[in-house]
Amino acid sequence: MSVKKPTIDDVARLSGVGRTTVSRVLNGGPNVRDSVRFKVMEAVQALDYRVNPQARSLAGGGSGVLALVLASDLDAEPNSFYASALELGAVRECLQSGFQLITRHVPQDDPGAVDQILDIAVHQRCQGLILTPPFSDNADLIRQLRGRGVHLAAVSPGGGGRGLVDAVGIDDEAGGRDIARHLLDLGHRRLAYLGGIAGHLSAESRLDGVRRAMREMGLAETALMVERGDFTFRSGGLIAARLLAQPSRPTALICANDDMAAGALSVAHARGLQVPGDLSISGFDDTPVSAIVWPPLTTVHQPLKAMGGEAVRLISGRISGSVDDWTFRTLPHAVVVRESVGGLTSEAGAA
Repeated sequence: MSVKKPTIDDVARLSGVGRTTVSRVLNGGPNVRDSVRFKVMEAVQALDYRVNPQARSLAGGGSGVLALVLASDLDAEPNSFYASALELGAVRECLQSGFQLITRHVPQDDPGAVDQILDIAVHQRCQGLILTPPFSDNADLIRQLRGRGVHLAAVSPGGGGRGLVDAVGIDDEAGGRDIARHLLDLGHRRLAYLGGIAGHLSAESRLDGVRRAMREMGLAETALMVERGDFTFRSGGLIAARLLAQPSRPTALICANDDMAAGALSVAHARGLQVPGDLSISGFDDTPVSAIVWPPLTTVHQPLKAMGGEAVRLISGRISGSVDDWTFRTLPHAVVVRESVGGLTSEAGAA
């Protein structure tokens, strides 16, 4: 037998206030005494009352449309696994919450990128936007969208974006530290970090973590080579080719994502290097590619589908008025140990 869900009238009766007052509290409206707000929220908790976001959208004139905004580069292939995982998690949660999701790719290096995103919000009648890096780092963009009444959630924001908007991510600095420490504990002392595009603060935080791990081991800054790519397979291969041509090449490559690690791995194979015997390679994200290349990549698991779903829930909470302060939801990460990383051999160390 189905149990009847509590209604806003049930909340009003239990809290001893009018229906309009309950609605004002749930929408974060003004002119409500703290004592009254407390009674209403106490009743909401006691009844486990949940606002239907779709009904709220229709009642308030909202469209119920959310947009996932992803960065792209017109001159390079997209980081498809990262994007598709976020999208899948967001779509699943939208189906549960009654929202419609659209996905838009915006070139991050285009001078008109901010205007493009504002145009998406206005002309697609978006009630909410999910911003991904580097757009989630852009404080000016966030302020402009909020000024237009668009609800926001950010994925892995950094810099000025953090603290201005509800957000979800992992501790990227800790993730970088953990993967570097794993390699250092295996005896590696000449490391290289293959980073992402300039201004991508999540990848920069991972680099900060790598440097922290090296300081903890008493290693000099010069023991780490840093090269910047663009998160693509191609850039990982190009950087690896340069690094591996040096007389004193690194013994381990730490890549800012799995696509770059796969590119580096292909170059290592082409040069006849044994992975991990001659060279260890690690990635970041734990996307499907990390498990299907040979050898499978040691990487840092980032729960991308969960992050996409959580971003939708954060926007839903804003629409329903059930949250107050800006929040950052930190989801757990983990080093996934596979065959692309191994202990340092004397031959590799002498190379």
